[in-house]
Amino acid sequence: MKEKMAKVFRRNWRLYVLMLPALLWLAVFAYMPMYGILIAFKEYKGKLGILGSPWADPILKHFLAFFRTSVAAQVIANTVILSLLTILISFPVPILFALLLNQVRHNGRRKLVQTVSYAPYFVSNVVVVSIVSVICAPSGFVNTIIKFLNGGTALYLTSSAEYFRTLYIVSNIWQTMGFSAIVYIAALTGISQDYYEAAIMDGASKLKRILYIDIPLIAPTIIVMFILSIGNIMSIGYEKVYLMQSGTNTAVSEIISTYVYKVGLQNAQFSFATAVGLFNAAVNFGILLAVNAISKKTADISIF
Repeated sequence: MKEKMAKVFRRNWRLYVLMLPALLWLAVFAYMPMYGILIAFKEYKGKLGILGSPWADPILKHFLAFFRTSVAAQVIANTVILSLLTILISFPVPILFALLLNQVRHNGRRKLVQTVSYAPYFVSNVVVVSIVSVICAPSGFVNTIIKFLNGGTALYLTSSAEYFRTLYIVSNIWQTMGFSAIVYIAALTGISQDYYEAAIMDGASKLKRILYIDIPLIAPTIIVMFILSIGNIMSIGYEKVYLMQSGTNTAVSEIISTYVYKVGLQNAQFSFATAVGLFNAAVNFGILLAVNAISKKTADISIF
């Protein structure tokens, strides 16, 4: 066994050298910080360090403290609802976009549309929220249309709790649609042209080619991406939500990540915030295992 591994290494050592920077980055920025998880089980004091800080009594003190707070149920519910709505509404959009883009045969137009579509992904969340605020302001573009249709009554969209989730999801679709579609475009590119030629000879329309060739052949990719999305159901980045928050919409906009940011950094309750974050990660991991197991049993497709 050792001789076989040594032979494989000698044959592919150049590839392992290329992998080294990525492995170092993963070790330094993904695995070494996990050492800080200990803070969740300690009464962390900055001057004492992680190891020098005393253990919490009881050991799950900070986890229990979170569930005893008046906002715990609301924060968890807001996180799950916003994440589920985002997945249910946003997840199919990149797939549909990739299927439609795959029907464009002119390479120049196709590349232009693809470039324009994924460019918003690289726009800062600060800029995205600023654009949303300007467009949805009482004198903005959206309210201009609303006032024209309903006779002059403007809506306070950005500060209203009932419109927060809609604005978040719509802006998220605009921001991530093109970039998320890259995976599906790559999967569609890998489909053999023989399938399309045979379908055309049989008289299949474009719609039937999409339904009976494209979608079935990229289904494994769709399932894997869906599993990964469900596995992150409790993980919503705090930046965009925090920037969209106002005093009048926190009832629906306060999620776990923004709560951890406020408690951990603004109030310096590092142990408590770490415990909440660890709880969030543990739930995500459990959901990922469950969804992966269901997918493997029903569709024989899984990520591990």
